[in-house]
Amino acid sequence: MNAIEIKGLSKNFGAKQAVCALDMTVPMGAIYGFIGENGSGKSTTEKMICGLIPKSGGSIKIYGRDHTDKDVRAKMGVLIEAPGCFGGLSVFDNMMLQAANLSIPNAEREVIKTLKMVRMEGAAGNKYKNCSLGMKQRVGIAMALLGDPTLLVLDEPLNGLDADGMRIMREIFLDIVRDGRRTILVSSHLLGELQKVATHYGIIRHGKMICEMTAEQLDADCRTYVALQSAEMSRTKALLGCKYTRVEEDEAGYLRVYDQTTPEEVVTYLYKEGIPVTEIKTDKIGLEEYYIDLMKGGN
Repeated sequence: MNAIEIKGLSKNFGAKQAVCALDMTVPMGAIYGFIGENGSGKSTTEKMICGLIPKSGGSIKIYGRDHTDKDVRAKMGVLIEAPGCFGGLSVFDNMMLQAANLSIPNAEREVIKTLKMVRMEGAAGNKYKNCSLGMKQRVGIAMALLGDPTLLVLDEPLNGLDADGMRIMREIFLDIVRDGRRTILVSSHLLGELQKVATHYGIIRHGKMICEMTAEQLDADCRTYVALQSAEMSRTKALLGCKYTRVEEDEAGYLRVYDQTTPEEVVTYLYKEGIPVTEIKTDKIGLEEYYIDLMKGGN
């Protein structure tokens, strides 16, 4: 059984179609990275999954049952946009209010346990308004975790975080799904960070699902390239362009050869042309470049 199964989902706002015949499958235990440019339909899809807005057509099933089923909805935790917290109250008091809203038994014990999960137990007494952005995001995830849901839907939880905040958030995600009981659907524009934790991906464009894949499939599809530097980069680029079909300069100042070749072949070719190579390596494109290439393809 999958955590989420969507078939032919659509959403219209007047004459505008925000989501169009979208199919989507999120396996149980996955960290599913939901990817797309602004206005692609990510947040609209997540809101329909959570029942925050009605769908115009299609079906959404959570654990094999309709997403409006009250028992299914009790298994979901949601963080879309910002957590609904009172700035003048402490983190702990905000959490206790949410526990009361959810009629959670043994509320204090559950709040303390949940704050530990998101590394916020040491800041429980802080007023929410004095928390950093990263801390506020973790409070939002803690609220979503109250009641022990097995499905979390998170909309852009990595936005605005510094490097340490992102590291902590990655650790939290991995801890949440470690026992295989919970599933995370998370959207993010920070594809390099998402690639470090996601087990599955869905790429959406103009409200349509372009492709879904596992992390293993992404790794297999990401091209290997040869990257190099030389003392005469302009001449090197011209010579490589005569021999290979795709040669590009990246932001770090390396020339990349995407054709199927080896560093030894490239070095030998340039040496015969009188150009010594000062540095050469092989690497693979990441999720961000894969996504950009996919969008360039005009799908």
